[in-house]
Amino acid sequence: MNATLIAVALSLVSAVAYASAAVAQARLASRTDPTTGALRLMGHGAWWSAVGLNAGGALLHVAALKYGPLTLVQPLGALTLVAAVPLGARTAGRRVTRAEWRGTLLTLLGLAALLLAAGGAAPHDTLTLPEALAVAAVTMALVAGLSRPGTRPGLRHAAASGITSGVASALTQTLTVAATDHSGPLLSWRLVTVALLVSFLALGGLLLSQTAYRGGLGAPLAVVTLANPVAAALIGLVLLGERLQGGLLGLVPALIGAVAAVEGVVLLSRAQATATVASDATEAVVPAPVRASRPSRVVISAPSPSVPLVGEPPVLRPEPVSGSR
Repeated sequence: MNATLIAVALSLVSAVAYASAAVAQARLASRTDPTTGALRLMGHGAWWSAVGLNAGGALLHVAALKYGPLTLVQPLGALTLVAAVPLGARTAGRRVTRAEWRGTLLTLLGLAALLLAAGGAAPHDTLTLPEALAVAAVTMALVAGLSRPGTRPGLRHAAASGITSGVASALTQTLTVAATDHSGPLLSWRLVTVALLVSFLALGGLLLSQTAYRGGLGAPLAVVTLANPVAAALIGLVLLGERLQGGLLGLVPALIGAVAAVEGVVLLSRAQATATVASDATEAVVPAPVRASRPSRVVISAPSPSVPLVGEPPVLRPEPVSGSR
């Protein structure tokens, strides 16, 4: 089978795993206190389910990077949002709206245009150790700025998560290619350092996305989905020598596809946000069942002059003393 087809197939299954993990994380974020730390999250079964799904998606992603370049594999990660649409709607007990379907179709068309411009050759170049350390340092600086203390959880944390995950993917490709080409020792300082960086960045991206999903699933996942391939593709184009097919002419379908994909992602985000608000409003309107109680019988009557009102002390009137005959 063609290496490009293998990379696409693995990327599709990886996107479904990542989408399931995102839905699990969003549900966990909606049911936990915003001040809950990472250690307390580990006590929830939903957290470990999300970790397992993310790990499975990551393994499939690593396998895809073995057969395809970053400019091909990373744009397919946007299918995570497409898969999360029906999964999130089903979990919330609602139907997918027309706007969500339109956003899904527009995103798929944009991805198709991007795939036409993406390079199809299997990757051979890898990052050197100084390049890997420099990329990691720049990434940490960007993440520190986006998620600085006091920043409201939301799109900034989502952007930081997407950048971190994209850089982790680029480093993972370096790790995979260097470990499987049998050109050097398996446990070299370079591979061990890159493996530690990948683990650190992957965990950081997971925690950042968990924080971002406190504001809902749609918009944060859209930002994660866009920032991830942009960060990885920049590394592939600048440092790994990857090129778009067709040269300058290849930029035309790439730009059209990018605009369409962005528009589709924005449409999906707005549609999902609207559906979430409508669901919350419906839950707020439906009253809780109230147990019926037997009404008390209240009788109001005019007071009698000879009968004292309730709560008033009785009036003692002295009886007339009859005189003696």
